[in-house]
Amino acid sequence: MSKIKITKDTFTEDEKLKEIKLYTLENENGIKVAITNYGGIIQKLIVPDSYANKEDIVLGYSNYEQYQKDKNYFGALIGRFANRIAEGRFELEGQHYQVQTNEEVAASKNCLHGGEKGFNSVIWKAEIRKNNNNKFLSLSYLSEDGEEGFPGNLEVNVNYILKNDNTLRIEYSAKTDKTTVLNLTQHSYFNLKGHGEGKITDHNLVINADRFTPVNQFMIPTGEIKDLSDTPFDFRKGAEIGSRIEADNEQLKIGGGYDHNWVLNKEENELSFAAKLIDSFSGRVMEVWTTEPGLQFYSGNVIDTANLSVKENQNYQKRGALCLETQHFPDSPNHEHFPSTVLKAGEEFNSVTELRFATI
Repeated sequence: MSKIKITKDTFTEDEKLKEIKLYTLENENGIKVAITNYGGIIQKLIVPDSYANKEDIVLGYSNYEQYQKDKNYFGALIGRFANRIAEGRFELEGQHYQVQTNEEVAASKNCLHGGEKGFNSVIWKAEIRKNNNNKFLSLSYLSEDGEEGFPGNLEVNVNYILKNDNTLRIEYSAKTDKTTVLNLTQHSYFNLKGHGEGKITDHNLVINADRFTPVNQFMIPTGEIKDLSDTPFDFRKGAEIGSRIEADNEQLKIGGGYDHNWVLNKEENELSFAAKLIDSFSGRVMEVWTTEPGLQFYSGNVIDTANLSVKENQNYQKRGALCLETQHFPDSPNHEHFPSTVLKAGEEFNSVTELRFATI
């Protein structure tokens, strides 16, 4: 059996930051994924199409210096809490917490993706490990008690595992010494035609969910878990993304398109089918499988790369890519009926997401 190849390269010219590297995993079918230990970012994801043409299907930059200025979270690991916490406030075991707010929406401020310095902008410790004689990339980070206002020393580990069946498996685990809240995800922007190759509104999307969580004008869930039948949010049978994105719908107007959490159809934390993305032009297909209860579909309504040099000098535009973020629900600490994001001392958090690639 062919083994996965891993190479390591520099990713910055700054001599003081020699520990920042770019690791490239390659399988026997020509799939390559390049990951930097700065932010755990997937910098490239090269996948063959139906005609054996290989294209990079994720948005990003060519070096660390550009990622340091990025506001889009291109390809990054997200934590301590993915998505939003209303006004950065929550209560935990009778104690009130105020975490860093870094997003202004209307007249409110939210904690978005972990605050000013989330896991997307820290340097992770990287190790190349082996499992069943195949190499994989393991990243770890200690988020200290009080970082961005969150309680507990949190030890986080993320494994990126590329397989010869064309699966990219992402394994998350975490432990804390004090009760905290945790919500981890991966924030790659996908365009199955190739990064910078037009819009994703012609992609076909399937989401395995009967319900979603509507948001208020501050992009915070109202608490309702709503049936999506007869709405533009029904992707159960598959639909072209652009077919309803401009529909006269209050939720679409609030989000400027799709930027919502779907409640996945699943049993507990089983690894199960969440979504399928199809580009009929290239023939590329990506399935998302996860143990997580939710999926945030973001249709790239705001992609801002002003004054930054993106890969291959491409032109990234509004809706030029999309995110399918496996997660617990936004603002979960403030909604008792949402799946819990509480992690206590002595417990271990474990989660798996798989991206499975194929062609039509």
